[in-house]
Amino acid sequence: MSRNTLLIAGLALLLAVGALILQFALPSGGGVSSSEFSALQNEVKTLRQQAALRIAFVKAEDAFKVFTDAVSDMRQRATDRATEIAQLQQEYNNGMISDSDYEQQLMELKAEFLDAQYAVQITMIDRMIAADGFADIRGELTALKEQAQFYVDGMKDLLSTARIGVMGTAEFDGRYAQLESAYEQLDQLLVSAATVKVIEAAQEVALERGFDLVLNKQNVHVYSNPAAVVDITDLVRARLATYL
Repeated sequence: MSRNTLLIAGLALLLAVGALILQFALPSGGGVSSSEFSALQNEVKTLRQQAALRIAFVKAEDAFKVFTDAVSDMRQRATDRATEIAQLQQEYNNGMISDSDYEQQLMELKAEFLDAQYAVQITMIDRMIAADGFADIRGELTALKEQAQFYVDGMKDLLSTARIGVMGTAEFDGRYAQLESAYEQLDQLLVSAATVKVIEAAQEVALERGFDLVLNKQNVHVYSNPAAVVDITDLVRARLATYL
């Protein structure tokens, strides 16, 4: 079994339960569709006729920022490299740099960019492993980090080789594509892990505050009566902060 297959298997195992939660708690595309929203309105109307129903909503994307903010300093490094890549491409388009210099500098900057992205994810995994809020999947996260280390080491090797300037663009592009694919898989699973915690936090807040229904507010949401439908996003964000 290849390293890539091992990583995919580990990632799939890590959040098998979480994926089931997401399937029912957060509709695909984020938020409910128009037909689902209409059906939900009818259901709420029926429930209101039967008994008082307390409804709340959470802006899941805003709540999720608790996790991205936790590694904001690491994310800035990746942002800086992306800016430098754009500047280099502009210089090349304006004829300010030779083909060979452009290729060499581009390889180095791309390697630094992906290395910075990996650093963000590994830092996030370390935060999760150390946090009490992720104790229920600590073993899986630890195994995931061990499997991801193979790609982290590969990224470091690619970066050092790109800086030396002894690699052709074809070889670089091939290795870069493999490492980028592994990073994207890792990123998707960490996003899923964090999203499951957003759901858990929303459930805890809802139970404590006596809400019967919590919606994920997205673009389809047009209007809600603030006296009847309560925004609990800040409460969920505060609860998530305790997880880390």
